[in-house]
Amino acid sequence: MQLTWTASSSIPQDKTITSAHGFCFQHDELLLVKLQHRGWDFPGGHLEQEETPEACVKREVVEEGYVKGNLRLIGFVTVDHTHNPNWQENGRYPKIGCQLFYRMDITERMPFRGLHESEDRMFIEPAQIDAYYHSWNPVYQAILEEALSN
Repeated sequence: MQLTWTASSSIPQDKTITSAHGFCFQHDELLLVKLQHRGWDFPGGHLEQEETPEACVKREVVEEGYVKGNLRLIGFVTVDHTHNPNWQENGRYPKIGCQLFYRMDITERMPFRGLHESEDRMFIEPAQIDAYYHSWNPVYQAILEEALSN
């Protein structure tokens, strides 16, 4: 599978959107959520039927991180399975799809309750991300840098 980051303030019309995610900040600290069976991650997930990407991010950050805030689209990752031998024609994902990424400036921090798939949350200095995120990679680093520059 090939991942390609594109910084953009508009939603791509030529790709199937599979998920939406938020890099959420409060006082220059980045929100991480500890997800069951996955470890520390940033909030986000799959769009529900008839749900907009922005509504998806807002729902996911409340469910996983118990925060609300102002969103702005910073770009998308194209996920290309063209050369992936494990990709299945009738599987869950399209051959070429995209994941949208937003920056959220947190305006409300609610008490953490852990009622959904998250077990905990924390706020970290962005430079500390690779100490917590289990599979941090150059694509995510580019997204974080875009989020910090906005």
